[in-house]
Amino acid sequence: MSRAIAIETSGRIGSIALVDNGTIVEEQFEHGLQHAAQIVPILDRLCRSRSWGPRDLEHLFISAGPGSFTGLRIGVTLAKTLAFATGVKLVAVPTVRVLAENAQANPLTNPRHLVIVLDAKRDQIFTARFEREGEDWTEREPAHLDTLAAMLERSPRPVTLLGEGIPFHQKFVPADPAIVISPPETWRARAAAVAKIGMDMASRGEFADPYRLTPIYIRRPEAEEKRESQSP
Repeated sequence: MSRAIAIETSGRIGSIALVDNGTIVEEQFEHGLQHAAQIVPILDRLCRSRSWGPRDLEHLFISAGPGSFTGLRIGVTLAKTLAFATGVKLVAVPTVRVLAENAQANPLTNPRHLVIVLDAKRDQIFTARFEREGEDWTEREPAHLDTLAAMLERSPRPVTLLGEGIPFHQKFVPADPAIVISPPETWRARAAAVAKIGMDMASRGEFADPYRLTPIYIRRPEAEEKRESQSP
């Protein structure tokens, strides 16, 4: 029997999912430092609902980024702490792949080409580009820092845009009917999708070393870059 937890803290709304032999139960919470204390009680409540003890978990799936620097630190630190304390196996799931799952679940748009749009400030985005092959997404450009204009120049048409950065970068979207903006309800990553992808990765033995696991930041936090620019 598979017992696992999935944690998603990369965006503005966080969520946690419990996986019990293929059944997924998800609960969301407000994101931010002031809400980080909610995560452990939610985990405890979900596990107690199944009468699970700390060492009953087999796998922990963590959304590894890119995304909110603070959120990723909170989620990855918690995942590593649980791995050290209980021995649970970790699976680091790329957040851009988690977001692509939202497009796959939206048959109304049925996109073939997909660009992830996450705000990186300074008119830049954290992004990745996917192409649908059958029922699956193939990553054509891995997660990286770019501009939306440059991504749209390279992407085949029609293309769908998805992600919480869309409102900040919509001014860079030209008037082109072949560029489709996905519905707002698909823009955030969800722990249920982290769980689904994590289970596939675990079945292939794609586990992360808790001693070496770090978030996928793409670039350093803005505070660190400012501090370096001000140093003599």
